[in-house]
Amino acid sequence: MLDQILRNNKKLKVSKSKRGPWKIESSSTAKNTRNFIREIIENIKVEPNPDKPLISLTIGDPTVYGNLKASNETIEAVIRAAEQGAHNGYAPAVGYHNAREAVADYLSQDGAEYSFQDIILCSGCSSSLEMCITVLADPLKGQNILVPRPGFPIYRTLAESIGVKVKYYNLIPEKDWEIDLEHLESLIDDNTAALILNNPSNPCGSVYSEYHLRRILEVAYNYQIPVIADEIYDRIVFPGNKFVSVASLNSRVPTLVCGGLAKRFLVPGWRVGWVAIHDQMGAFDCEVRQGLVKLSQRTIGCNTLIQGALPCILKNSPQNFFDNLIDTLMSNAKICFDILETAQGIIPYKPQGTMYMMVEIELEKFPEFDDGLKFGQKLVEEESVFCLPGECFEIPGFMRLVLTIPQELMEEACERIVDFCNRHYLF
Repeated sequence: MLDQILRNNKKLKVSKSKRGPWKIESSSTAKNTRNFIREIIENIKVEPNPDKPLISLTIGDPTVYGNLKASNETIEAVIRAAEQGAHNGYAPAVGYHNAREAVADYLSQDGAEYSFQDIILCSGCSSSLEMCITVLADPLKGQNILVPRPGFPIYRTLAESIGVKVKYYNLIPEKDWEIDLEHLESLIDDNTAALILNNPSNPCGSVYSEYHLRRILEVAYNYQIPVIADEIYDRIVFPGNKFVSVASLNSRVPTLVCGGLAKRFLVPGWRVGWVAIHDQMGAFDCEVRQGLVKLSQRTIGCNTLIQGALPCILKNSPQNFFDNLIDTLMSNAKICFDILETAQGIIPYKPQGTMYMMVEIELEKFPEFDDGLKFGQKLVEEESVFCLPGECFEIPGFMRLVLTIPQELMEEACERIVDFCNRHYLF
């Protein structure tokens, strides 16, 4: 039998006349996937001033400079999990039961209640956002999602890669970056599948009041639009402000809350995030819950070793660890604001939390620069300070500063920015 097959195969011929150069096209998903920050940064082709060490205020990774580290309790929890040897295999795609239960307990506060069945573990918060957008928005129906401007560009990346349209609603700088609710409402149509709400905000550093959140949710309820709540910066708020999860407001709006360990626990590379389903009305029961389970099966879950440590991490991390993180970020925010306020031609906006500060560039007072990109290029070239231009967040004429670097570098960077602005200011 095998001999017969081999003889038949020898008779097969491929017509060389039909063959040309190899041409293999990528999928539409690959073609539609764009990293908008990377595209902008790659266009900034200048060398830093060789006489001044580069200070980068671009990446939202709190571990870059080594001054912010995970707690001892977090590290010890992972060591114990590794030594136990019980978390080296495959876990259920949605995560280990006890890890999901630990997340449910962690999130159940201020009136919000979750069970382990409401939690799906993911490979970082970006993965949770991808799952939520994918489960709610259908490109075959021409659906769209509403995202903030300024806002983190991954929302657009994830949506457009699968063919879902993005509509930007405006935030108001002079009102602590609150949502322009009239503009938000004007964007809603029959194809609007979800509203992405980022609180506390990257890049703005804003923390919404309960009153403002209730007004946002009222719009969502009136138009029956589910909410994807990006709360990766939950509880990273400065004194005088309070983090309020949308799940605690009993709004009757079905909500998918996205979060993870990355920022508050200072371990972004560990890639553990979650989707928390908060749905008092049962709107997600028929399809969305099962859809999230199916989507989780595409990657077979997240890091199992960290899942094994997760209950101890969430339960045993001491409050003074979080307090010290807040103190560092708030101190750097004050340094930035106080120093940059003395510069001509820029307006710093005082953050209420997170790891970022937004600064407005009054471009009309710097006529040699056509836009924020040119301003940023020259800042790197002359002062070796690298900030993300507002174009990365769909808001030209601004720049975002990261607040996680050591204090002495924070001061040095801001003083260089002031020197640069005062040198180029013409009015």
